Amino acid sequence: MGEFILAFDQGTTSSRAIIFDQNGIPVSVAQKEFTQYYPKPGWVEHDPDEIWSTQAGVAVEAITKAGLDAGNIAAIGITNQRETTVVWNRRTGKPVYNAIVWQDRRTADFCDQLKNEGQSPVVLEKTGLIIDAYFSATKIRWILDNVKGTRKLAEDGHLAFGTIDSWLVWNLTRGRLHITDVTNASRTMLFNIHSMKWDKELLRMFDIPASMLPEVRSSSEIYGKTSAQLGFGIPIAGIAGDQQASLFGQMCIEPGMVKNTYGTGCFMMMNIGNIPITSKSKLITTIAWQIGNDTQYALEGSIFIAGAVVQWLRDGLGIIKKSEDIEKLAAKVKDSDGVYFVPAFAGLGAPHWNQHARGTLVGITRGTTSAHIARAALDSIAYQTLEVLLAMQNDSGINIRELRVDGGATVNNQLMQIQSDLLQVNVVRPKITEITALGAAYLAGLAVNYWNDIKDLKQQWQIDRIFSPKIEAEENHSLIKGWHRAVNASKVWADDSD
Repeated sequence: MGEFILAFDQGTTSSRAIIFDQNGIPVSVAQKEFTQYYPKPGWVEHDPDEIWSTQAGVAVEAITKAGLDAGNIAAIGITNQRETTVVWNRRTGKPVYNAIVWQDRRTADFCDQLKNEGQSPVVLEKTGLIIDAYFSATKIRWILDNVKGTRKLAEDGHLAFGTIDSWLVWNLTRGRLHITDVTNASRTMLFNIHSMKWDKELLRMFDIPASMLPEVRSSSEIYGKTSAQLGFGIPIAGIAGDQQASLFGQMCIEPGMVKNTYGTGCFMMMNIGNIPITSKSKLITTIAWQIGNDTQYALEGSIFIAGAVVQWLRDGLGIIKKSEDIEKLAAKVKDSDGVYFVPAFAGLGAPHWNQHARGTLVGITRGTTSAHIARAALDSIAYQTLEVLLAMQNDSGINIRELRVDGGATVNNQLMQIQSDLLQVNVVRPKITEITALGAAYLAGLAVNYWNDIKDLKQQWQIDRIFSPKIEAEENHSLIKGWHRAVNASKVWADDSD
């Protein structure tokens, strides 16, 4: 058996490959950004072929960098940006349209129509999800309704739908496997999280032929073996959507444990055990993972824009040259001086679910500087996280005392301290920051007995730093009140009624 696990971490802005050893330590990393397409306001697309070529390319690069070959790899684990939708022709293997990204809002009006028709309760009850353009179902329907000839091809059984994990596995096996795992299936708005099956009533609601759908498998099993590019015969053995992989990588394996991932968006998840709880606070209920016959569920709050706000300051405004410059710029001021930045570039996610809200910058005076805007941008990530945490406490009845964090922005010590101060809880950063990829590696490794069991994995999780609150809770009240006013301004701006 090979001595290493290869993890694919296919994200929203880049494809990454990381090789882990038996101790869960990364020994090699390769990463490549790919093109973001914005054909119209609120539309976001990727080229599926570019996703595959960059992911395959970085995998080869990571293996080569480590001085290894395919024979050294015990298994491949895949974690991926969720909800992003690819439809391709089964006979040619070619996409019929670009991948429609999770951030894309083109189906917002159709979602409003479904809500007005009273469909929200049935979708919530079956899937744990709120009707929103974020999820895959309306994206599939849009392709079938708007790309010429696709509906006929779909009805004749010639088209395949998949989230990014399915697309990668299809290409890794040269079309032999059309599968997904339960975590990705649970993000489509087509999967019943109680029966663990694709739901016929939902397929009718969205007018999607069942023949398009992948076979749903557990998160940790040998699905098949590679037959392309990386070398033949490597077991593909773990799949989980990026946030579920992060929850597992953080070893949040007991009910009540919470993690937050700071990436393009921000995603907070709480393990709620074997029984799905329906949220009363506009969070979503999702499958955390399935290993063997054990299915774990989670509550999740999705924040659409987190790290992306820093990218916008870099690329849109040009007030920083590199993303990491924001910490230094924001540190030039003691606070935002009353400036609030609501980065609702793609609407507001949990707990608001307002598809039409737009980005808002308020409280600007003649004395406002780029440093104040940078600080307000960091604050916005922390405020959004606070709203989700409060909703989670409300739904679960559990008073959260610790937040495990991961993702690119966690290297920003200032942001982590702001987060701890606002939440009034300990923010715990682990030594291994590649937690999402590690979660995928763990799931694959368990399937091939590279690791014995979860107890083995739990011992590998180590703390890098704990950020504890440095201010009293009372000091937060006026700040939080100001944030709520700014969010209301963002919603009011989007309301075009008189």
